[in-house]
Amino acid sequence: MPKIKTNRGAAKRFRITATGKIKRKKAFLRHILTSKSSGNKRVLRKAAYVEGANARQIKRLLPYS
Repeated sequence: MPKIKTNRGAAKRFRITATGKIKRKKAFLRHILTSKSSGNKRVLRKAAYVEGANARQIKRLLPYS
């Protein structure tokens, strides 16, 4: 069997933790930040984890991580 290519877009966006969860960055923190509250921006800074069926799809895109 040939090797499976890693999806490079997914590799840049997601990290797999030691326990097998998939870590991601939250959206909405790139531009138009003046209309967002500082509390909202603070929450968006924290990492989030991918849920359920989406995690299975992303693991398929990242075969060797």
